[in-house]
Amino acid sequence: MEIISYLDDSGTLKKGAPSIPKDVLLKAYEIMLQTRMVDDRMVTLQRQGTISFAMLSLGEEACAVGSAAALELADWLYPQYREAGIIFWRGFTIREYVDHMFCNCNDIILGRQMPNHFGSRKLNVVTVSSPIGTKIPHAAGCAYAMKVQKEKSVAVCYFGEGASSEGDFHAGINFAAVRKAPAIFFCRNNGYAISTPASAQFASDGIVPKAIGYGIEGVRVDGNDFFAVYDVVQKARQHCLDVGPVLIEAMTYRMGAHSTSDDPSKYRTEEEVEKWRIKDPIARLGKYLEKKKLWSKAKDEELKKKIAHEIDQAIENSKGACSPPIHSLFEHVYFELTPTLEREQDSVVHRSESCQK
Repeated sequence: MEIISYLDDSGTLKKGAPSIPKDVLLKAYEIMLQTRMVDDRMVTLQRQGTISFAMLSLGEEACAVGSAAALELADWLYPQYREAGIIFWRGFTIREYVDHMFCNCNDIILGRQMPNHFGSRKLNVVTVSSPIGTKIPHAAGCAYAMKVQKEKSVAVCYFGEGASSEGDFHAGINFAAVRKAPAIFFCRNNGYAISTPASAQFASDGIVPKAIGYGIEGVRVDGNDFFAVYDVVQKARQHCLDVGPVLIEAMTYRMGAHSTSDDPSKYRTEEEVEKWRIKDPIARLGKYLEKKKLWSKAKDEELKKKIAHEIDQAIENSKGACSPPIHSLFEHVYFELTPTLEREQDSVVHRSESCQK
């Protein structure tokens, strides 16, 4: 099946590429670079024992940022853990993100999730869940609800190719297909489900042929090409509103480890990783911008210093912040605490105060 791609490794656009405003391209480059630099620092902090866990989107930044740039703020996003770029695109600050990674009192979800399990009600980004594929039926249901209410918005669910082995994948896509729900199912085929290669995950030619079985539109795109991802998602959004769901398979590669608990040298070679370095999505977009005189090495250095300073400041603030208050363990699940939870909350708070004395 054809892979839609417009931007080659040298930063040259092919004929037929979409026209994207330069302010969108410049913002995309900045957000992709910011995502990578924040990821790098979070891994360092985990190695130092400052935070407990971190995950990288190294090499996959165009999937998140390219898709987010093509959507509207009213669209609902259901990310997995490699889509930090979507929440940065929508305005989540580095400081907010670092607070989340520290799980401190300023974390908007008050440390109730693992690091990298971000979300924002204000930005229509649903909090990441650790179990694979569970958000696929949720996104399908959200999309159908918007259709019933005649809203002109879509729901986008992100997942890796390993999720296609889960029952939720089939249940969610089938529901959306039958109900003609405006849902985009965005699969990042990055080669590995932790240590399991794609060749050992399914017998089909990738993920997108499964769209045929469900009777929905399917498209395969170069996930390291910002132009192609932007174009495909923008068209998919309109197709969702006019016809029904779309399954997108973004061909990319996980250049980093699955997480800070993983050692990829155990199951793949460095030669394999090197083949993908020349397809780096940030380098490709950067080369294009330089050719168009929209960017320069001097601007690049200036931007990196600005981002690094912002990360330093955020880390310093997060280190000084306290843990979430103990009573918050019982809040924000029910509108009102049940009598049982009230008693448990009083008991825990009392014991906590006694310990402090």
